[in-house]
Amino acid sequence: MPAMRGRSMTAASFFRSGPALALAVALLVALAGCAPARHYEAVRVLQDLAAGTADSRLKRTTPAPLRQTFSYTAAGRAHRADLYLPAALDGCAAWLPAPAGDAPPRCPRAALVAVPGAAPQGKDDPRLVAFATTLARAGFAVMVPDLAGYRQLRIRPSDAREIADAFAWISRQPELAPDGSAGMFAFSYSVGPAVLAALEGDIREQVRFVVGLGGYHDLPRAMLFFTTGWFEHAGALQHIEPDDTGRMVLVYSSLDYLAPAPDRDVFDRMVALRTRDPEADLAPLAAGLSPGARAVYALAVNDDPARFAELFARLPRAMREDIARLDLARHDLAPLQARLILVHGRNDNLIPYTESLALAAAAPAGQARVFLIRRVLGHVDMGVSDLFAWRFWREDLPDLWRLWRVVDLLLAERADDT
Repeated sequence: MPAMRGRSMTAASFFRSGPALALAVALLVALAGCAPARHYEAVRVLQDLAAGTADSRLKRTTPAPLRQTFSYTAAGRAHRADLYLPAALDGCAAWLPAPAGDAPPRCPRAALVAVPGAAPQGKDDPRLVAFATTLARAGFAVMVPDLAGYRQLRIRPSDAREIADAFAWISRQPELAPDGSAGMFAFSYSVGPAVLAALEGDIREQVRFVVGLGGYHDLPRAMLFFTTGWFEHAGALQHIEPDDTGRMVLVYSSLDYLAPAPDRDVFDRMVALRTRDPEADLAPLAAGLSPGARAVYALAVNDDPARFAELFARLPRAMREDIARLDLARHDLAPLQARLILVHGRNDNLIPYTESLALAAAAPAGQARVFLIRRVLGHVDMGVSDLFAWRFWREDLPDLWRLWRVVDLLLAERADDT
C-alpha cells in the first residue's frame, strides 16, 4: 500500500490564501467595481474564503456569524449538526439570538447544507468551519451534518439519506430558507451522495441547486483512477500520480463488509508503517489479513489499469453492491430538479476532472454548468502564482475569474437577490 499522505477531502483548503492570492482578489475587486452589487459582493466573498481566519473586507463589514450544535429528527431518525447563522433580527426566529453590540442585523437569505468529504474531523475540520462561516457572512444559514461514517473514512449508501434528512429539516424552516431558497454544497466523494439525496422523493422538488467540487459520476471509474492514476478523455489515456486518500477510504470502507477479524488493526499498522517509510514492505502484514481484506488490499496496491476489473470483482459482494448503489452512472438523473454547478481542477489527483464533465452530460439538458480550473485548483487545494509572474496573468487570473463566477452564481440563489 502506498504511503498514506492523504490530504483531507473537506472544504476550505480549496481557498488557501497567500500574499499573491490576496493581491489577485484585490485586483478582482477593482475589476468588479462598476458591476452590480451582487457581483462585487461575490468578489468580497471569494476574498474572505481566500483569507481564511485572516482579515478581509467582508469580515470588517459584517458581524461574526453564530455557530451552534444541535440535535434534530427527520421522519423519526435522530441526527446532529452544526448550524451557522448570520446575525439575526428578533423577527427572524425567536430561537435565534440577536447580534451583540451595535452590529447591523441580518436574517438568512437562503439555506445551504454543506456536506464534507471523508475526513476524521468531519464537521469540525477547521477549513470547513472557515468555509461555513464565510457563507454565513454572505447571508446563508449553513447546516453541516455530523456524518459519523465520514469521520471513520467509511462510505455507504445511507449517506445519501442522512444528507436528505438534513436538507428536509432546514428547508422546512421558513426563517432559515425564506421563499424556499435552499440547496447543497458538496465536496469530493460527497458530491455523489448529495446528488442522490437531491433525487429523494420527499425533497426533490425543494432542492434548488447543488454545488459540487471535485465530485464523481462513475464511482468504479473514479476508483480506477485513485488506485492507478489512469483516466480517459477524448479517447486518449492520461495519467496523474494519484493521491493516497482514495486508497485509504477504500480500505477503511471495506471494514463494514468483512467478517470479525483484526483487519482494521492490520490496516492501521500498514498506514503507520508507510507513513514512516514509503518504501516499507507490507507483505508480512498483508499475510495477516482475512481473505476478504486481502482482496481489498490487492485492489488498493494495484497500479495496472488492465487488472482493475478483475480485482474489483474480488471485493466482497455486499461491498460491490453498495458501490453500485452509490454509482451515479447507474441512476437515472432525469428526475433531478436541482441546478448543478460543478467545479473541478484539471490537475485533481484524487478524482479526475472528466468525472464532472460526465456528470454534467448525464444531467437533464441545460441543468448543469461546469467550471474547470486549469492551474489554481487541484482537488481541494488552491495555490496562486506571484502577482508579477507571467503565469499569474496568463493562467491564474482566468482561473480566479471562473471561481468568482461560481461564487456569483451561488449568491444568486439567495432569496430576493438580483
